[in-house]
Amino acid sequence: MSATVTPAEAPEPRGPAAYVAEIVGTFLLVFFICAFLSIAHPGTHDLAALGLVHAFVLAAAIYALGGTSGANFNPAVTVALWSIRKIRLPDAVAYIVCQLIGAVLAALLVKLLFKDVGAVNDYGVATINKAVLQNGSAGLGLIAEALGTFMLVWAIMGTAVNPRGEAPFAGLVIGIALGVAVMIFGPATGAGLNPARWFGPALVAGVYSDAWIYIVGPLAGGLLAALGYRALVLAPRALPAVAPKEELPG
Repeated sequence: MSATVTPAEAPEPRGPAAYVAEIVGTFLLVFFICAFLSIAHPGTHDLAALGLVHAFVLAAAIYALGGTSGANFNPAVTVALWSIRKIRLPDAVAYIVCQLIGAVLAALLVKLLFKDVGAVNDYGVATINKAVLQNGSAGLGLIAEALGTFMLVWAIMGTAVNPRGEAPFAGLVIGIALGVAVMIFGPATGAGLNPARWFGPALVAGVYSDAWIYIVGPLAGGLLAALGYRALVLAPRALPAVAPKEELPG
């Protein structure tokens, strides 16, 4: 993708295959994360294992489906890419709807497979842990969700959007970015970092505590990362070189 978008370089329309890919990719991401959280005993989650589940599943989904849809799998990522004109508005809306569908289907399957044991953890719903997050503050939870999503989208910008980025390693780098963010913020907020990943299990479990931070936080963090990266990295590189002025004969 180019660093700047002119009318001639407007993003191509996405088709049904891309929409289905977003459903499948989001389904896989949410299912394996929530399945892991459902079968783990409360308070005994291995942070390294939790981070690796996020990293491996996201990387696998990116490599498998990135060529079809761009592998967003996250409304915050889609909104961030729309903000820098890497995806058309109608496609962005369709992507978000598909991501929510995939997340709900994943949570329903988790409940079907692990109904009794999963109910203890509300099938993986992301919630604030007052024992970890200072004063159980929703405001601090918002910052945590925004910062974790910022890291994720910054990695996407650096590897998948930047034309000089290491595209072949994008899936690995993006997966690692998510895994690291989850290991840090998971104990505090559950590390939703993705409105769809929060929405699916929340709807199925009927748990909507502090819902706004899991929507506003990731959207704000993703937008800040996309716009900031474009301003700091992509825009300066896109400026044409200025030819040296010729000296006037004196």
